Amino acid sequence: MARKKRRFSTFSLSFLDIMSCGFGAVALIFLIIKHGSDHEIEVETQDLSAEVNLLQEEVEFGREHLVLARNTLDITSDELAEAQGLARRIIEQIEAVKGNIAEIDSTDEEEDIKRLQEKLKKLEQAKKDLEEENKKLGNNVRKYVGDGDRQYLTGLRLGGDRILILLDSSASMLGDELIKVIRTRNMSSRVKRETEKWRRAVNTVSWLTAQFPQDSQYQIFTFNTNFRAAISGTEDRWLNVDDRDQLDQAIKELGKIVPDGGTSLERVFNGINGMSPLPDNIILITDGLPTQGMKKPRATTISGRDRRDLFKRAVRVLPKNVPVNVILAPMEGDPFAASEFWKLAMETQGSFLAPSRDWP
Repeated sequence: MARKKRRFSTFSLSFLDIMSCGFGAVALIFLIIKHGSDHEIEVETQDLSAEVNLLQEEVEFGREHLVLARNTLDITSDELAEAQGLARRIIEQIEAVKGNIAEIDSTDEEEDIKRLQEKLKKLEQAKKDLEEENKKLGNNVRKYVGDGDRQYLTGLRLGGDRILILLDSSASMLGDELIKVIRTRNMSSRVKRETEKWRRAVNTVSWLTAQFPQDSQYQIFTFNTNFRAAISGTEDRWLNVDDRDQLDQAIKELGKIVPDGGTSLERVFNGINGMSPLPDNIILITDGLPTQGMKKPRATTISGRDRRDLFKRAVRVLPKNVPVNVILAPMEGDPFAASEFWKLAMETQGSFLAPSRDWP
């Protein structure tokens, strides 16, 4: 049977296929376009988020600085209030001072000057009185402790601007009796320095220096056939009493001396003439008349009369108008010593003393 011939139709299968392909292409294009738009929106959203975060950080930073600024403002306000209060007090003080100045200006200036002058005169007089008292008492520039209460020496003149102490350091100062002197002079130097009579003489010098006026000067000479200063090298100058260390050193040096040799007053009196200026007070500590003059005697013995002649010759070279205070520790075999030294003290307006053996 013959096949029937198909009829042509616009809505056949092929046509539908073409239409489906077209719709598929349109859908694909739409999807592609949609995906690109979402990506661009996502990128734009991220940029905006970053800007938002940055703004938030700036806001937080601003808040912190705002708190700090408020605190600083509070502190500044307190300081301002304190400064204003201080300014008010200063202004009040200035006003008070102005008032005092006005009162001072209104007082009688002449009366104030007179009162001040009177007060000044009283103070100057009080100062003079104290200075006079210090000169009389010696101001105890050094401390000396004696046995019991024996720190006295009636009649001895301790004042003066330049005080010279002459300490006999001859062999006779080793003892009060001739036999003791002969026995001791052959002993060791240590024994000689520790003899009772010599220690008593050194202690006498120590006591005297403790009574010196504080504003005076002094010198200490030891003498036998020659003389020397207690502090070696100071023979040509005066030492200050207020230099206590130097004064202590002088007493210490006396303790090192060993009594030896004869006695020459003429030599040490000649040495006084070479001092400039001259002393105004001499204190002589000895035990008898001299045994030689400027030269060594030929004989080994000397009589009492010859010793008196040597003493008178020595007195003739002594500077004039200088008081001589004599502290005598008498020794046997020298009968003219006490009378001659007493005459010397009286003629020079000094003093003569023969203290007990337990002094000072």
